Amino acid sequence: MSQEKVSNRWLVVVGAVLIQLSLGAIYAWSVFTPALRAAGWSKLDTQIVFSVGLATFALVMAFSGKKLPIWRPHRLARWGGLTLGLGYVLTGVLGGDGFWPVLIGVGLIGSAGIGMGYVVPIAVGMRWFPDRKGLITGLAVAGFGFGALGWVKIAGDWGHLIESVGLAKTFMIYGVAFTGLIFLGSLWMHMPSAQWSPAGYTPPPVQSGEGGENFSMTEMLHTPQFYLIFITFTVSAGAGLMAIGLMKLYPMEALQAAGYDSVQASAIAGTAMAVFFSLANGVGRIVWGILSDLLGRKRSIVLMTLSQGAVFFAFSSMAGNEALLYLGATLIGFNFGGNFALFPAITADEFGNKTIGQNYPLIFLSYGVGGILFPILGGLLGDMGDFPLAFSICGMACIMGAGCTAILFPPHVEEAHKPLSMHGFLHQLHVFDHEIKK
Repeated sequence: MSQEKVSNRWLVVVGAVLIQLSLGAIYAWSVFTPALRAAGWSKLDTQIVFSVGLATFALVMAFSGKKLPIWRPHRLARWGGLTLGLGYVLTGVLGGDGFWPVLIGVGLIGSAGIGMGYVVPIAVGMRWFPDRKGLITGLAVAGFGFGALGWVKIAGDWGHLIESVGLAKTFMIYGVAFTGLIFLGSLWMHMPSAQWSPAGYTPPPVQSGEGGENFSMTEMLHTPQFYLIFITFTVSAGAGLMAIGLMKLYPMEALQAAGYDSVQASAIAGTAMAVFFSLANGVGRIVWGILSDLLGRKRSIVLMTLSQGAVFFAFSSMAGNEALLYLGATLIGFNFGGNFALFPAITADEFGNKTIGQNYPLIFLSYGVGGILFPILGGLLGDMGDFPLAFSICGMACIMGAGCTAILFPPHVEEAHKPLSMHGFLHQLHVFDHEIKK
């Protein structure tokens, strides 16, 4: 598509935010869990649907990334909007509170729509803003975090949708709204021409670490850098996803144990998730994106994951106190949001700007892995009465992830054609260390 399709590149940001506002529906899941628990669901049941949704999202995104150049961004976004809307409407039609209808409608069909649409604004945004990758990625995905706030509050204490029309109709209303917003945002989802560049922008020389060398998917899979990034994203995103799934249930228990009644505990926990976590999640995407343009992607990821690990270790002593709960939810949301600005940008830095649409979905599979492992871990330990252990395990995992990124170094395409081995990785690390010290 040529640049004439978009008269002003900032309109791409507007379209990206509109799309991501709807796709952020997956993070509004916690607002439905109390009603589902009242309908007889176990804590584990709620986390299974959430985990299936996350895994489906990641798997479909990997497939959609490969099809992006063929199907075109605006069409892929529209198909995603239709699929997401259909899943939620179908859930409502089938009753809204049965395990299998919700699992299929929200967990599988709806999440498949999210996976189809998610890569579009990131890939398009980076092509229009090669000069501001961190900032534009943060803005492009900020709607995903802010969207959760709106959908949670509309269903809860702003719009009282669940209370006034019931769970089934709420799902149906949301399905229609998601489709409409995504169709509107897709109007600006067009790639610039291959020759286009921003005024005054000079592309970096063809070298690694700045998006100059473009790796194919196969070449990327033959680098140790891919696996280091994959591990870090798995633990960092997985920890945050577990917190999302439990941000209502765990604080409610902790607050009641501290002397709050059930109504007070529910209101405080709901505010922690719907306001503090959700706002910080959106702000974190923008702020971490800006910081990464200043500090560098690697340093930013190490700082983010280390601080997240510290917060998770402390959260068990924070969950039963209203002020500390709000602080903990803010910090977790802020760091969690940073994942979605930093990892697309570091993927572009390491493996190329032009192939980000195909390569990032493979990196994003780590989100699905983390989304299966950590929320289910939290649900299992929660049913056993040991939420603190779940948060401590996540804290240690985040610290280990920071170590993986700390040893990351820029790859070279020619190295990707050599057999991948630990010896080769250590040799590359030695060469990189030598170059840095020159």
